[in-house]
Amino acid sequence: MSSKSFTPMLWDCERQGCFNKKKRLKFEVFADCLPGKISFSDIDAIVEINGNLLIMEWKGHSNVPVGQKIMFKQITRFCPALILVVEGNAEDMSVSRIQTVWHGEFLPAIEAGIEQLVTKINKWANWAKINPVTPQKYVT
Repeated sequence: MSSKSFTPMLWDCERQGCFNKKKRLKFEVFADCLPGKISFSDIDAIVEINGNLLIMEWKGHSNVPVGQKIMFKQITRFCPALILVVEGNAEDMSVSRIQTVWHGEFLPAIEAGIEQLVTKINKWANWAKINPVTPQKYVT
């Protein structure tokens, strides 16, 4: 691992208990706040460079729930965002497929490993550094 800044998981399940039980939000508390079957969704990783967003959603399978698909399409349609849906094993950080969501479209998933994911993140970071988002001025 690089000596650059990183945010390691400091939670110790053996000492502090199950993270999901102790720290994960109970979204069902807010079920009546939103219309229909809409519910909050968690995001596994997000970073911002010059107003550009990179969102990573990690799945142990290839199925993205319908609601999350709609949300990802809308985020990338209306925000300066790229979403990487990664199919893999978070325990050993192995990757089997990556699907990109860009400008409201799910691009075809590609067979990939962790090296390809790192390359995609590096390419996005380099692009984001030289393509700052220009703030919009709204007329009220």
